[in-house]
Amino acid sequence: MRVECKCHGVSGSCETKTCWRALPKFRMVGTILREKFDTATEVQPRTSGKRSQLVPLNAYFKYHSDTDLVYLDSSPDFCEQDSQIDTPGTHGRQCNKTSRAIDGCDLLCCGRGYTTRTEIVKERCECKFYWCCFVKCKECEVDVELNYCL
Repeated sequence: MRVECKCHGVSGSCETKTCWRALPKFRMVGTILREKFDTATEVQPRTSGKRSQLVPLNAYFKYHSDTDLVYLDSSPDFCEQDSQIDTPGTHGRQCNKTSRAIDGCDLLCCGRGYTTRTEIVKERCECKFYWCCFVKCKECEVDVELNYCL
């Protein structure tokens, strides 16, 4: 939260000043959360006497502060099939070789690589709008290059 103020008075003389607490811009909150996520520390509970505390799982990691993000359990490996948690893995998934986002072959295939196949796909083509009110299309066969995770 940050403090925002506004002056009131003749020609902005600031005879009266009104202040309030406001949330930061949404993009700033997202950026801060992403930073905290990227630097989160895996911890484990440790009890000494009657006091319990969270300590880093890896002794080489720094101790966390009250504002750091910590986690107790590692995320599962979504790259490989795991029937216990019902994750299908990414083997055989279709990916986009030109994308740098989550659907891109580099990320989605977990570094295992991908194979490219040319397939014939039927799609609508030569569509024409008729007044009023329908569209009539032909069906064309097109060669499409598709990529699949190994």
